[in-house]
Amino acid sequence: MARTDNDTWEITESVGATALGVAAARAAETDSENPLIRDEFARVFLHAAGEGMWNWFAAPDLPAQVAEAEPDLKPRMQGMVDYMAVRTAFFDKFFLDAAAAGVRQVVILASGLDSRAWRLAWPDGVTVYELDQPQVLQWKLATLRDNGFAPACDLVTVPVDLRHDWPAALREAGFDPGAPSAWSAEGLLPFLPAAAQELLFERVQALGAAGSRIAVEAPGPDFLDEDAIARQRETMQRVRDVMAELEPERDIPDVADLWYFEEREDVGDWLHRHGWEVVVTPAEELLASYDRRPPQGVEGAIPQTLFVAGERAEGK
Repeated sequence: MARTDNDTWEITESVGATALGVAAARAAETDSENPLIRDEFARVFLHAAGEGMWNWFAAPDLPAQVAEAEPDLKPRMQGMVDYMAVRTAFFDKFFLDAAAAGVRQVVILASGLDSRAWRLAWPDGVTVYELDQPQVLQWKLATLRDNGFAPACDLVTVPVDLRHDWPAALREAGFDPGAPSAWSAEGLLPFLPAAAQELLFERVQALGAAGSRIAVEAPGPDFLDEDAIARQRETMQRVRDVMAELEPERDIPDVADLWYFEEREDVGDWLHRHGWEVVVTPAEELLASYDRRPPQGVEGAIPQTLFVAGERAEGK
């Protein structure tokens, strides 16, 4: 599905389907022998969404035809499960540390199937603002409500496209730009054009008071590497060809079709230039800190992203 300036999506299509893939990875990690993170809600989302390619991450075995046609796929998928587990742990710790430091406003940009408002041990007085497409938020809330789950904090959903005037919607929902806040951009930036990314951070800058914090999963130095992009597309196309024979009625999107491969400023540099104290950790280094490693002998098994954490200094 080609991207357009004002495209929208349901949870099982386009960008929405990628959120189900991430939930499946969290479900697989939760069910593993030594889980780094626990997300009991991920499996709830998968059951509600039904069958789809996203369930491969949460299944013990790949279809035999797929495993035979693409033998590197299973270790690649395990690498992605490890990556998503570590990514989840990084953002979990970021939010809990911010809350422990007294921050009481949390903003999750493009929240998708993020379940932190339900599963983290939030202190009293924390308000979590979730921003995403209206259809995605409606589906998630209805799914959890129908299964008897309630948030563990004051949850405010803000149904808005991040390419539109979301700061106005956030303020109308009760957000106070005069108080410190904690922001996340997880699994978001490649889905935004470069100009929209710049505008996103300008808006966070305008809303984030001194003492605010931000955590970002940012594109790495190889994001525009043509060889890396070509390898990813070739692997995905082989899988799609096999699946087209097994289940011709199922459309399997190529995530690269959903990304904007455009030059954009390094996130750590941008934040530093605008008065944030920043720590940048490459993905492989973050995985190693949790005793996880990319699968050996499989090129490009995990994204070469950068995990950026920043705090806005006083008077900046």
